[in-house]
Amino acid sequence: MEKKQEHLDIHWEAKTPRWYLRPIEWVGSAFFVLQARTKFIHTNKVSYKEPALILSNHASFIDFPNVVVDMFPRKQCWVISIEEFVGRDWLFKNIGGIAKRKFTSDLHMIKQIVDLIKNKKTSVVIYPEARFSLAGINEDLGEGLGRLAKACECPVIVYNQKGNFLRSPQWNKRPYRDVRVYAEVTTVVTKEETLTLSAEEIQERIEQAFVYDEYRWQFDNNIKIKSKYRAKNIHKILYKCPECGNEHEMDSDGTSLWCNACGAHWDMDVYGVLHQREGEAKYPIVSNWYRWEREEAFKEVEEGRYQVKSKVRLEKLVDFKKGFEPIGVVDMTHDENGYVFEGTLDDGSQFSLKKPCLTTRSMHIEFDFKGRGDALDIATMEDTWFAFPLEIKNCLTKFNFVTEALYFKAKRTNKQ
Repeated sequence: MEKKQEHLDIHWEAKTPRWYLRPIEWVGSAFFVLQARTKFIHTNKVSYKEPALILSNHASFIDFPNVVVDMFPRKQCWVISIEEFVGRDWLFKNIGGIAKRKFTSDLHMIKQIVDLIKNKKTSVVIYPEARFSLAGINEDLGEGLGRLAKACECPVIVYNQKGNFLRSPQWNKRPYRDVRVYAEVTTVVTKEETLTLSAEEIQERIEQAFVYDEYRWQFDNNIKIKSKYRAKNIHKILYKCPECGNEHEMDSDGTSLWCNACGAHWDMDVYGVLHQREGEAKYPIVSNWYRWEREEAFKEVEEGRYQVKSKVRLEKLVDFKKGFEPIGVVDMTHDENGYVFEGTLDDGSQFSLKKPCLTTRSMHIEFDFKGRGDALDIATMEDTWFAFPLEIKNCLTKFNFVTEALYFKAKRTNKQ
């Protein structure tokens, strides 16, 4: 039987930051910025006197304090994924949080952003990649930023932060590496230019300002990372062996990475370069290995060879106090029809969710989410679930790639 689903409403009116919380935010942010030794580099004239659309790349928590400190004492609101509200919804509402479900088209959110900037004279900060960078390179930004800037009729300021990923990569956040963070801040479009440039021209400027490659930057600038754990868990993103082609057989620990299928072995030096113990490494720079995997995943999709089936444990975001609750194990299929989840939940009700490729441009993933395992973030306009694959290992990064590949293929062929 099907059970009537209760949905968590997130469409409240966004508030400007409460005055009594701002000193706490400033002091707390300053502490983290001092810890990261962040250096702010304004590449051209940057001013926060008038409200602006603030865009930043996203690799770790430090990305938030850096913006607060650089904008001091100006106020800002934030577009925040609702998972961050669990247990802290009062706080996030009152520091100016605008609720968002990941990778959904939310017109209510767009209206709130425009209203905050044009009518409430408050800057809005967005991390448009909508996920943490997995390999320290820029990810897909979507196509709507230029149109949003035109609607807001305000300056567009981009933070291209470097060192934030190397200091705390998502696949091994702790302990922090001893890496200084640099925040390059650029006004890519003035208020006047939003009236004269096309949305496409603004979009192009934003995308150009977002290009970054942490491992290449580390190598080019001779930045040493002496951590004994600098390669631990890097197999979470380097899941395909370039020697034998096997997937999900990679493993890592300490400063080493190896393939359990063919025995190939790499060591990461203090500059982030991978050295193969036997022979020459095909991809000594991590970001190049990651790009090769992406090309391989896209090729698999283009040739119609991709399909994954697995049982997954589902957890649903019930409300902001309870957070996520396990609801059962169902079957997941991912192919050219998109994501399909079907099965019987723990309460005996039938669960069926279909997310066609064109509804899922990208995928947010969580490595070992709160110690409960690797998870996919599945969202609709009404609900959010985390799906924990049970029958395939080390698969999240490939889901990240193939979700995008299937979206672009479906868009090109107009297949729903």
